[in-house]
Amino acid sequence: MILDKIQGENDIQNLAPEELEPLAQEIRDFLVEKISMTGGHLASNLGVVELTIALHLAFHLPEDKLIWDVGHQSYTHKLLTGRKSGFENLRSYGGMSGFPKRKESDCDAFDTGHSSTSISAGLGYAAARDIRGEDYHVAAVIGDGSMTGGMAYEALNNAARLKSNFIIVLNDNNMSISENVGGMSNYLNGLRTAEAYMGLKKGVEDTLKKIPVKGEQIVYKIRKTKSGIKQLLVPGMLFENMGITYLGPVDGHDIKSLYKTFREAKRVDHAVLVHVITKKGKGYGPAECNPSGFHGTGPFEVATGRPKKASGTDSYTDVFSKVICDIGKKDETVVAITAAMADGTGLNRFAKYFPQRFFDVGIAEEHAVTFAAGLAAGGMKPVVALYSSFLQRAYDQVIHDVCLQNLPVTLAIDRAGLVGCDGETHQGIFDLSYLSSIPNMTVMSPKNRWEMADMIRFAVDFAGPVAVRYPRGGAYEGLQEFRAPVVYGKSEVLYREEDIAVLFVGHMSSLAEEVRMELKKAGLGCTLVNARFVKPLDKELLRELSKGHRLLATIEENVLTGGFGSQVRDYVLRKGLSMQVCCIGIKDTYVEHGSVDVLRKETGLEKGSAVKRILKAYGKCCNAAE
Repeated sequence: MILDKIQGENDIQNLAPEELEPLAQEIRDFLVEKISMTGGHLASNLGVVELTIALHLAFHLPEDKLIWDVGHQSYTHKLLTGRKSGFENLRSYGGMSGFPKRKESDCDAFDTGHSSTSISAGLGYAAARDIRGEDYHVAAVIGDGSMTGGMAYEALNNAARLKSNFIIVLNDNNMSISENVGGMSNYLNGLRTAEAYMGLKKGVEDTLKKIPVKGEQIVYKIRKTKSGIKQLLVPGMLFENMGITYLGPVDGHDIKSLYKTFREAKRVDHAVLVHVITKKGKGYGPAECNPSGFHGTGPFEVATGRPKKASGTDSYTDVFSKVICDIGKKDETVVAITAAMADGTGLNRFAKYFPQRFFDVGIAEEHAVTFAAGLAAGGMKPVVALYSSFLQRAYDQVIHDVCLQNLPVTLAIDRAGLVGCDGETHQGIFDLSYLSSIPNMTVMSPKNRWEMADMIRFAVDFAGPVAVRYPRGGAYEGLQEFRAPVVYGKSEVLYREEDIAVLFVGHMSSLAEEVRMELKKAGLGCTLVNARFVKPLDKELLRELSKGHRLLATIEENVLTGGFGSQVRDYVLRKGLSMQVCCIGIKDTYVEHGSVDVLRKETGLEKGSAVKRILKAYGKCCNAAE
């Protein structure tokens, strides 16, 4: 195999030209085989195989810096830098990350995981290079989906002022997670299909070159002027008008053309953008037909593309999807918003039934939240569905535009808690902390599928901002006998005993049940409480619990700093309540990639660790009382 010749960075530069296309096919076969077993991001990686090969031919790593926006398309990059063996444990705990990681390789210039960041990071590298008097190239790869993020434009605005080489590679496949929307997508579609311009440009240049003696000079001067052929024939030329040289469009699956274009781009003495057209999922039929479905996939059957493990249980996302549609049928003021993740959040169903009341704003979380605030101010009931880790990007908008005005915006926060194999950048373990710090915000989390439905209905009808956070995966079907009406700020007492009280948040319900049973086996009474509301705290219940319990234990899948437990402990201490508080959650750290079960064990969010901590804390309470 040609791929076996790649043992480290830059080895590809020793291959013969005729080996490159067979290498691309070997890489595709390898990725399909491995990802079918481990899961991962498939369609995005299949689409950039030739592009990555050309980049590794044109640049010398790690001296040159290659920065991937988001980074879920970096698998070929990892293969070409000698990490083939790492795919055996891709995205497993202790194994190779599915994203670029500086600690993993010197060839990974910048850690990524969220979109629209690569131009900013690359520009920072270029500025550092110039200040330090160093000599290397910087290339930032960004997808057209990421170009809907405002941060990309902020970076482009500054890149136009650069007086040294900086290469921006626009990977244009007309897709992010879901199909791209908006003005930038339409603009790139115009460039992508401007065959008349491309043909006319070539025809004019060929004709001018035939002029004896002066022909080549005329073409050169036209290329150097602002009134060049493309300026005359393609209106706007957004990038050129900003002062960034535009090269392309280039066939993203033509290695020879890509390599030639990158060589040309390296000679430009300012910022240059190379527009590359690729096909997401290329080379694997099921991924080409359904690129969204193969954006992030679990293990699948190679022959059919079907998942190896089909879940028979509705996920929390499925419950949300069905309930929000039911609400939408009865209330025409309900609107739904997402940021390029209609499929992932379940809003594709709402979009089908109510297309006029559904808005996919592209990868633009900040805009999504303030847009929702405007809708609310205009008399609508907006529901914004985002992943927890992506909502972080709109923290200021939640504070300033939603909560400051106390507007009735519902935040449906999917992928809350430990998400798993995508690692540090995707774990939703901060939302309870940062949302609870905001005045006027109500924060809720359901214990099971039925409470999920009840909370969404409660939130949509509430007169102020509400965040409902729920995890990825199957909705818990236990505790169904407990379905007290949702009352603002009130917890739900499931079992009332003495000695120890356990308060859990949301999907920690099953763990809390297990903990209670173990405590009872140890001869201890255990009151079990479903917190329901993280904000506001049920202070009345806390005062009541202090009268019959020596220890109060909180369980949450969130960082302990600023989380539910720290708020409970703070209240108990401030009010001098006569019980100790033991907080079980995630310590002050980032959680790497791995299966959720493994990560819960590593972070102490499993039965054995939780019970051990609670018994130890209870023992201290008893000793102190004596």
